[in-house]
Amino acid sequence: MKANEIDTQGKQSLPPQADPQRRALLAGLAGFGGLAAAGLGLPAWAQQPAAAANGTRIILVGTKGGPRVGGERSNPCTALLIDGVPYVIDCGQGVARQLVQAGISLRDLRYVFLTHMHSDHNLEYGGLLYSAWATGLKDKVAVYGPPPLEEMTQAFFEYMKFDIDTRIGDEGKPDPRQLVETHTYDRDGVILQNAQVKVSAARNIHPPIHHSYGLRFETRDRSVVVSGDTNYSEAIVKLASGADVLVHEAIYVPGVDAMLKRVPNAATLREHLLASHTTTEDVGRVAAEAEVKKLVLTHLVPGDDPGITDEMWLEGVRKHYKGEVVVGKDLMVL
Repeated sequence: MKANEIDTQGKQSLPPQADPQRRALLAGLAGFGGLAAAGLGLPAWAQQPAAAANGTRIILVGTKGGPRVGGERSNPCTALLIDGVPYVIDCGQGVARQLVQAGISLRDLRYVFLTHMHSDHNLEYGGLLYSAWATGLKDKVAVYGPPPLEEMTQAFFEYMKFDIDTRIGDEGKPDPRQLVETHTYDRDGVILQNAQVKVSAARNIHPPIHHSYGLRFETRDRSVVVSGDTNYSEAIVKLASGADVLVHEAIYVPGVDAMLKRVPNAATLREHLLASHTTTEDVGRVAAEAEVKKLVLTHLVPGDDPGITDEMWLEGVRKHYKGEVVVGKDLMVL
């Protein structure tokens, strides 16, 4: 399969809204793809001004780094709505539910990107595909990720073969295995270009994983870079040069030290975390050197410690970066 393809996917339809008292707010949020399913309240940080339906919006689907489940934040995922079409980046546990919470119909899924193959980024990859199929997916989904994307996809469908074959015969569903197109990328460069967006990849620093990447999305109205999991990386600085928004992971070292007092493999885990992630100070360096217009912190490590305030996350960043900074929260719209 070709890594670069031309696709003119149509706009996403908005989900029906059952609550008439919210219609005015939801109409203003139509540009976010209908970011509020009927009966679901919008967090305060998601209540953004009205925007054009054909613009580019960022949704922080899950903002906690790591595979542990619990706390107020969900596991990693970021989504871009580009002309109403969702582009989902990483698939941590709970991604399908979070996308529904954001008002994105799973049957509108068209593009999925995996930055690397750690479990907190791919654990619900197969589950997301399945959930979209169960919701009524009929159109093809293009998936982009590093090795072993193809083997992992086949393994998931083999794992679910009995259920899938049963439902095809019993419920008349299309075969989901024919709806998924995998595109493996293993080097820097453009991995997708269509009428809406050009997506470029750059390998970052996330040992011991060699194939770990940051992604840049260039649309007609915005340039958005998602760092992926990485230590301070000159490749990410270059990738993010002049970007409108840099969505970058962050690690708060004092919080990590407090967390490690509760785990048995503390010394080994600390070594991995500091080698594979970016301190708040270095995130500020990346943003300043890249001269980005806005910095958004996500994949927060630790992301389940309520004692770490927004100001604590920002303190290190502000030593180097003087621009606008946002501490990400689940379902935040930017």
